[in-house]
Amino acid sequence: MVGDGLRQHRQAGNWGDDLKTMQDLTSVMQALLQQIQDKFQTTMSSWITGRTDDLRSHIGDLDRSTTDLMTRAGVEELDGENKIPAPQKS
Repeated sequence: MVGDGLRQHRQAGNWGDDLKTMQDLTSVMQALLQQIQDKFQTTMSSWITGRTDDLRSHIGDLDRSTTDLMTRAGVEELDGENKIPAPQKS
């Protein structure tokens, strides 16, 4: 049954049309997938850049807050890591 349909299809000369249709469909799908990939990359790149900027801003705020708290507590930073009490002013 299926073989008869294929045989009739081939005898009617429709293989060329089907092959052209398949090639066209393949081209359309490849172009669509490329557009999706490009959009995804652009969107993700923008999102990552935005998040990185947000995090950089938050880290800067945190650093300023920490420095302010240390100043209020009378602690000075020495060598970037060691913290000692600031000398008491009389």
